[in-house]
Amino acid sequence: MFAAERRQLILEMVRANGAVSLRELARVVQTSEVTVRRDVRALEAEGLLDRRHGGAVLPGGFTRESGFPQKSHLATAEKTAIADLAAGFVEEGEAIVVGAGTTTQELARRLARVPGLTVVTNSLLVAQALAHANRVEVVMTGGTLRGSNYALVGSGAEQSLQGLRVSRAFLSGSGLTAERGLSTSNMLSASVDRALVQAAGEVVVLADHTKLGSDTMFQTVPTDVITRLVTDEPPAHDERAATELQALADQGVQIAVAGGSPGGQAPDRPGLDAAPQERRGPRRDVPLPGQRRSHPGAPGAPQLRPAGSLGDGRVADLAPRRR
Repeated sequence: MFAAERRQLILEMVRANGAVSLRELARVVQTSEVTVRRDVRALEAEGLLDRRHGGAVLPGGFTRESGFPQKSHLATAEKTAIADLAAGFVEEGEAIVVGAGTTTQELARRLARVPGLTVVTNSLLVAQALAHANRVEVVMTGGTLRGSNYALVGSGAEQSLQGLRVSRAFLSGSGLTAERGLSTSNMLSASVDRALVQAAGEVVVLADHTKLGSDTMFQTVPTDVITRLVTDEPPAHDERAATELQALADQGVQIAVAGGSPGGQAPDRPGLDAAPQERRGPRRDVPLPGQRRSHPGAPGAPQLRPAGSLGDGRVADLAPRRR
């Protein structure tokens, strides 16, 4: 393969996946990593992509997606705490959709003991986590496999979701802001996530504090469509994440915060077979989406209900500010 052909193929792979490792590029173009690294440098010099440690991404700050091996080792304690808390919002016998991602994979592992649950997913990792759950039915979309995150994407996945209706969707992404909502750096993944949202009555976003305030290329869920955000406690010095949390609450998103420390460790909790209200860890609640335009103290305005907690977990209200 000539250098021009290699570089065109490299560019097409990066455009299709958002981020690709040098090892994967070398395997596809059938050459050494040294040669691929040289090609990536040449493409970067032309402004066609950006180099990252061990790989290449599309140019600009809006595309910073890592592959699954890298993401699976990021914020692991936080993702565990978020998954623990999010599982408490799932009822027995419910039908839900679960999108692709390392955090949703952690959630799926905890859903394996929820009786009568039906899970629709485009993620091979979510399906694998539930494969041996004899009381959970797993329905997979069609589509084309996207190897970087083991998800089914494309028109086949989107068409298989037409006519579907479930109670709620659990989604993750690459970034979350109050201005744009949830976003991701891959166009195909974003399109399938939007189809998942269309099938659900409520949308629950799972995002650790590192994603708060980050904005990526393709919007998946606008802020006014997000029912609840499940996240971890931002570190005290992370003003950006704290500001974004308040801005999301101001727009009516319910905020559920797992754990009581920046490390994201959740308190001890009963097993997943307990009643949902007994499984929920400490959280911050704001009004439901249908209550967003009500002002506290106004006639007929809904009041915040006290959020339950376990162990010595603390509960705080993050109520919308008056404007």
